[in-house]
Amino acid sequence: MNRAARWWDDRRAWPLAMLGAVLTISGLLHLPVWAVLGGPWEGPVTWRKPILFGISGGLTAISLGWVWAMLPRRSGDVILATATAWALFVEVLLIDVQRWRGVGSHFNRETPLDSFLFDAMGGLIVAVTLVIADLFRRLVVSKPTVTRDMLLAARAGMGLLLVSCLLGIWVGMHGETRVEQGLDPTRLGAAGVPKFPHGVVIHAIQWLPALAWAARRSGVTEGVRWRLVALASAGSTGFLIYAMTQTMLGRSRFDVVPATSAMLAMTLACFAIPVAITAWTWVSRRRSPPPRAG
Repeated sequence: MNRAARWWDDRRAWPLAMLGAVLTISGLLHLPVWAVLGGPWEGPVTWRKPILFGISGGLTAISLGWVWAMLPRRSGDVILATATAWALFVEVLLIDVQRWRGVGSHFNRETPLDSFLFDAMGGLIVAVTLVIADLFRRLVVSKPTVTRDMLLAARAGMGLLLVSCLLGIWVGMHGETRVEQGLDPTRLGAAGVPKFPHGVVIHAIQWLPALAWAARRSGVTEGVRWRLVALASAGSTGFLIYAMTQTMLGRSRFDVVPATSAMLAMTLACFAIPVAITAWTWVSRRRSPPPRAG
């Protein structure tokens, strides 16, 4: 791939970039729909799902296209990338359809149609997860022509995305078991929220590369940028561990005990330090006088 070319011009990336943009816009357009029609933010039937799944699915598709464009070409890549883009698109579309029908999209087996659509969503997510696992493996073993800090950001982000998808599959299996027992499928223990660890770092594939990009634009040297991304990656992993701990303890997201409170504080520090250093470097460069001519 020509390094001067835009990544979304890659034949493997453009279907993901195009449909990802459509999904993101769809999620944003549901915001005014919610504002006009109203309704709760939480619950089985809510406009939150078209909004968040649209934006989240769209950003994920765009990021997968970006990663794909880094990798050496492989036979069948274009077909697989296109199928992945459409799988994400259809999965979000089914969620939208169920909300517009006024019924729940998840754990809904009230009718044969509802059951079929829920199973279809699950099958699509499993298929996309397998693709993400393959992309992550290829990203780890290959040597893309990007800077060390951006490569670390991509690898860490994809690894956390893969874990998030696997946790999402677990959330579905756990919820199904709870439904069969006549229990709330969205809870674990007294107040644990299974979707919390599933979603807490699913967008590390966006924020870690964004940090690397911002640090480079601010003038941070490559060696320091690598350390900043490594620290933010550790913070992202710590946040995931915190979310899993809270959930397994049967506690709500921020109903902390001393141990998890300390874990959360360290995690936030791992994010705050790279952001602060990047911002300080940018401000310092802006304040520095330009070099004299001659």
